[in-house]
Amino acid sequence: MADDIQSWLATFEAALPDISVADLFAPDAAWRDILAFSWNLRTFEGQDAIRALVTDRAAQTSASGFASEVPAGAQEGFFRFETALGRGRGYLRLKDGRALTLLTALEELKGHEEPLGPRRATGMATPGDHRSWAERRRAEQEGFGPDNAPHVLIVGGGQGGLALAARLRMLDVPTLVVDRHSRVGDQWRRRYRSLTLHDPVWYDHLPYLPFPPHWPVYTPKDRLADWLEAYANILELNVWTDTECVSATPGVEGAPWRITVRRHGADIELQPKELVMAVGNAGFPRMPEFAGAESFAGELLHSSAYQDGEAMAGKRVVVIGANNSAHDIAADLFASGARVTMVQRSSTLVVRQQTLMQRMVEPLWSEAAAARGLSTDLADLLGASLPIRMQEAVSRDAWAAIAEADAPFYDGLRAAGFALDFGPDGTGLGMKYLRTASGYYIDVGASALIADGSIALRSGVAVERLEPDGVRLASGELLAADCIVCATGFGTMEQWVERLISPEVAARVGRCWGYGAGVAGDPGPWDGELRNMWKPTVQSGLWFHGGNLAQSRFYSRALALQLKARLENLPVRPLRF
Repeated sequence: MADDIQSWLATFEAALPDISVADLFAPDAAWRDILAFSWNLRTFEGQDAIRALVTDRAAQTSASGFASEVPAGAQEGFFRFETALGRGRGYLRLKDGRALTLLTALEELKGHEEPLGPRRATGMATPGDHRSWAERRRAEQEGFGPDNAPHVLIVGGGQGGLALAARLRMLDVPTLVVDRHSRVGDQWRRRYRSLTLHDPVWYDHLPYLPFPPHWPVYTPKDRLADWLEAYANILELNVWTDTECVSATPGVEGAPWRITVRRHGADIELQPKELVMAVGNAGFPRMPEFAGAESFAGELLHSSAYQDGEAMAGKRVVVIGANNSAHDIAADLFASGARVTMVQRSSTLVVRQQTLMQRMVEPLWSEAAAARGLSTDLADLLGASLPIRMQEAVSRDAWAAIAEADAPFYDGLRAAGFALDFGPDGTGLGMKYLRTASGYYIDVGASALIADGSIALRSGVAVERLEPDGVRLASGELLAADCIVCATGFGTMEQWVERLISPEVAARVGRCWGYGAGVAGDPGPWDGELRNMWKPTVQSGLWFHGGNLAQSRFYSRALALQLKARLENLPVRPLRF
């Protein structure tokens, strides 16, 4: 058995590619690989799965140079390695001399390193090209068209699309982002006025250009919108705004896509090799079809259309829903002088923002963590190093501790009638997010308003129908309302595939986001990862990129490396068993 990280790595390297390497892992171990061996995002659970990976891939991967980055004697820590195609980094945890978890993640391709630091461009003009920088940029930005297709077309210019475009820019992959809004960042500008991010700034940095040190801990939505616009300009990203993707037809046997985009009202056909859907990890606004909706005399809207409560002073407003947007909107309405009632139809996970910061975020992503040597990149790796199944066990203990530590807070909500949960299996917010990206509220003040009755609550009751003067509940009660806001969430990401490509392709691709066996639309056995995210799909040339800012930052590298490898025709073969 290994004494420490370095001795285990040395034994591991010497044993490759022999299948006996699986004996270096604990029986319940998991190896998560991001491109290095599988050329996919895969988690291999147990010695049999690890043995199968080694049998199929170790010889051609030619992994070597495993070197610990932690002191002698350490039982867990970071390490470096390289393969025939690139260089990577990983994280290893030992248990009784064997590996409990192993992460291997490819970070760069040999011969295609990013132009950073000493490899940066000189900035000098190209001989024979007398155009200014601005003229060259304008020609590049406007030069895409039917006769000059980008290699990659990204649909969606939010944080996900921009982060990926920045990675691809550094890898010299011709890329175009199309976004239906008039300006980069408008998808944030158009959201309700009081919105601020619920995640702290240290967690939200984008690739290559972190937020400056004076940036507020929680970013206001308009400030984020302006930052995204500046980010696109500084990173020289090719973005067509006021451009809607109308339709997409996949090529046959490796032929390019045929994609119609409508720019400033005119249709343009593009034929990229790769299509990335970066439209967020959700579909279209989900507006309930309430009986009697046409009879309601007031204003009925989805939360995505809500802006502010200025016109609602003194009016009666019913908010249907009890997740993040519902709470934020209810608090904004209360602050504007409205009389607000929240209808909570099912239980909600709630966590105090400060608790989430202290227990879940700050240990990895914070200035204090950076001072200990844990950079954003290392924190991302560490966060990615624990496979989902093991995250569940750790999370269950963590959320039990949160429930105990914040018991008075939760008691106050329960006393008001609010229905609480910590996930169906007690694993908390992180796992709820990975499963459905819904069903929770990070408390930034609305919970106190519910607890003290400032925001009225009806919980555990369904809406029976709408009537001219309000909402009739299944209990028989009528909630009088001048306005009804449906904070009822969004559909699934595959709705975009159905609309833009075809229902047949959407059905074949299956679910996007979420994990676990037995979910409708699952194209095959669970591989330990989120479905269809940041990795090859069954539809050649179709990719999905989404998530919060931290996920956009981390997984954009993995997706960009896959797209670069395909552009350069590198000998890669995604593992699918």
